[in-house]
Amino acid sequence: MIGMEILKPVVALAAWTMVMWAWMYATRIPAMSKAKVDLDELVRDPDASLDKTLDPSVQWKAHNYNHLHEAPTVFYAIAITLAVIGQGDGLNALLAWIYVGLRVIHSLVQATANKVMVRFVLFALSSVVLIALILHAAMALFG
Repeated sequence: MIGMEILKPVVALAAWTMVMWAWMYATRIPAMSKAKVDLDELVRDPDASLDKTLDPSVQWKAHNYNHLHEAPTVFYAIAITLAVIGQGDGLNALLAWIYVGLRVIHSLVQATANKVMVRFVLFALSSVVLIALILHAAMALFG
């Protein structure tokens, strides 16, 4: 179907989000058990948080999982819009794959070394790609 190629990176990023979900729980549950976290106490104490309790490297995966529900939501909306209007092939599909690649690299950096400047550059680059996709959608719809 015309314009649907962009849906492949949409599915890829959704799948990557679930990989990060699994990685988060694979590290977080053992860390919570080791730290003897009382979940009922955690939710009743407004000053308590897993960030204060668990090793930061464990929390990096959770933070990244949360980040995959922020800016990528705009990506999903724009990519699906481009597919619906028949503009999801060619350059737009390539840009979508670039966006996904940058987000995966961002995840790997945040979940392992967590170098803030590297993460910032990756986030900024992915944002520029997302802006290009938004502009392409706007031009197709309003131009």
